[in-house]
Amino acid sequence: MKNAFQIVIIGGGTAGIMTAAQLLKANSKLDIAIVDPSDMHYYQPAWTLVGAGDFKLSKTARSMASVMPNGVKWIKDKATAIHAEENKVDTAENGSLTYDFLVVAPGLVMAPELIPGLKESLGKGVVCSNYTDPEHTWEVLRNFKGGNAIFTQPTTPIKCGGAPQKIAYLAADYLRKKGLLDKSEVVFATPGSVIFGVPEIRRTLMHVIDRYGIHFKPFYAPESIDHENRVITFKSVHPEENQCVVNEGNTIGEEMHGDMTIKMPYDMLHIAPPQQAPQFVRESDLVNAAGWLDVDINSLQHKKYSNVFGLGDVAALPTAKTGAAIRKQVPVVVGNLLSLINNQAANDSSYKGYSSCPLVTGYGKMTLAEFDYEGNFTPDPKLKQMLIKDSSREHWRLYMLKKYGLPYLYWNKMLKGQKV
Repeated sequence: MKNAFQIVIIGGGTAGIMTAAQLLKANSKLDIAIVDPSDMHYYQPAWTLVGAGDFKLSKTARSMASVMPNGVKWIKDKATAIHAEENKVDTAENGSLTYDFLVVAPGLVMAPELIPGLKESLGKGVVCSNYTDPEHTWEVLRNFKGGNAIFTQPTTPIKCGGAPQKIAYLAADYLRKKGLLDKSEVVFATPGSVIFGVPEIRRTLMHVIDRYGIHFKPFYAPESIDHENRVITFKSVHPEENQCVVNEGNTIGEEMHGDMTIKMPYDMLHIAPPQQAPQFVRESDLVNAAGWLDVDINSLQHKKYSNVFGLGDVAALPTAKTGAAIRKQVPVVVGNLLSLINNQAANDSSYKGYSSCPLVTGYGKMTLAEFDYEGNFTPDPKLKQMLIKDSSREHWRLYMLKKYGLPYLYWNKMLKGQKV
């Protein structure tokens, strides 16, 4: 088997496929290999709707072979190590691959073992996650008859940071429709200080929380899960001591233990597992102190190795890890790679941290958060063509965009190398 390539791309997810497709559109003669062991490629943004019974999981999946760009050599294997000094990538079954240029885009991996009790309980009984099995989330929600429905997320970075609250809103709306909301205590607990960092979006979401009567618990970091007794333990991460106070009335049965620990019973628990870069990335010399790919935040070029680029969820970028972010990152990486191939400087530093989070707030309701590194609200002017004057407010047209428009653009435009 050939083992030397002009460009090696690690990862056949959104970032890897889009990068290869756009490179080949620019120059069909490029010699590109994609390393990925997966049989299937998933459109994961729709898993939020799958977990609420409003989308079929089967419609989010296509074979990897069907999305692989023509002209790419697909090496169906796992990357196991990166030796950047030698321009070499080790694989599990196909030996070592050498490259002139490397694109690192393997995404991230779930690490439930970082929260004691989560690995043993996740996907069993009433502990569910759209990140791992959205159909199980829907099963748990359908079977829920009242009590504490807790939605939470870890202290690590996660893909689509808004997803844990989206399913909380959908679940609350589902319980309202079924006449169960009055018998339920819906809790959204987060290590963060606010419901969302963009002020325009935050205002809307606080109204949504009030509408459903959701208990919003900031500075709550999940610490452990007692699956047998259905109790989750949180640690207060408030910057000041003694600031984590159980609400008066305590309808959710919280218990304080000391100044920092809170125990909360659950009848349904949805959790985003802790997430981290894949082991072969963490063990390379390409990462920062936190274990994420150490690239320039504007050019996506590695800070030490000029022939290495990184994008997508594995990159150390201070913005949300979303497909929308990748959509803006790919053209920058492609432009810089083509410049280097043509013996020119990689001087495109135009990525300013754009990301977006389609925040579903109920069935048929959504607000669209678009923002940059500075937290500025940056709505796409094209939304006015959809008669949406203010995308920071809930709108049914935005929900239709989420359910129908974005999947179409993903499969038929983005993965085909078209800039959208």
